[in-house]
Amino acid sequence: MVFSFPIRVYWEDTDAGGIVFYANYLKFFERARTEWLRNLGVEQQKLRDEAGGIFVVTQAQLNYLQPARLDDVIEVTAVLQSAGRASITIAQQAFLKPVSSNEAPQLLCEGSIRVGWVDSTTMRPARIPNSIVEKLS
Repeated sequence: MVFSFPIRVYWEDTDAGGIVFYANYLKFFERARTEWLRNLGVEQQKLRDEAGGIFVVTQAQLNYLQPARLDDVIEVTAVLQSAGRASITIAQQAFLKPVSSNEAPQLLCEGSIRVGWVDSTTMRPARIPNSIVEKLS
């Protein structure tokens, strides 16, 4: 199931050329992943407090296709690509939201983000708790 999260482009998101600075897509993807997990009933602060672990990004691969600009509204998606016992990979895309219903959304950026589960005290890899794996499945 694809999760979608809207984000408006603000002045702080743009570079000197007036387009979204490339690294900000990582922030947009992070927000969408966090809201995707929250939508599944997985709150990250609660995980740290109750399960003693956190998700950390271990790999990110992005392809930039079209620029977004100031005041654009983009839809950022997140969908589980694969899940292991200690990490998950999420496919993400950012689309320019069309102004009219006659237009198709334009793909701006797409990526694959791998996050690992680590013990929040030692920062060593650990197994993702079964309760989380079940919610992701």
